[in-house]
Amino acid sequence: MPEALLTYRGTVYPWHCDHVGHMNVMWYAGKFDEATWQFFNALGLSPSHLRSASRGMAAVDQHTSYIEELHAGDVVSIRTTLIEFKEKSLRFTHEMFNDETNVLCARTTLKGVHLDTVARKSCPFPDSIASKAASMLGTE
Repeated sequence: MPEALLTYRGTVYPWHCDHVGHMNVMWYAGKFDEATWQFFNALGLSPSHLRSASRGMAAVDQHTSYIEELHAGDVVSIRTTLIEFKEKSLRFTHEMFNDETNVLCARTTLKGVHLDTVARKSCPFPDSIASKAASMLGTE
């Protein structure tokens, strides 16, 4: 299995918690989103590349499992693994851990599609991205 990449570190703040005292689902989604942009940057899909090449990424499928509760004050990290890379799409998994206990708290798997933002349709990844993805998958 490919090695996971550290893509996020942060803290659960009191305002992230809901009426029952644990982190609300909107904050899981937000932290996973921040991890996604770090992951894309590691692949070479940096904001400047996307802007200059008139490219974008769109999430087309996401599945999240909430495994253990997180509470105010918990310190968390997210590790990301690329699990599939195709000509125009990729799938990856984020796993969120409580850094104090090293317990897996949540997992989300996403599928993203590479877009031409002018033509407004999917397009192939450039060779440089495909090469980096192959190294992350261990298939180079």
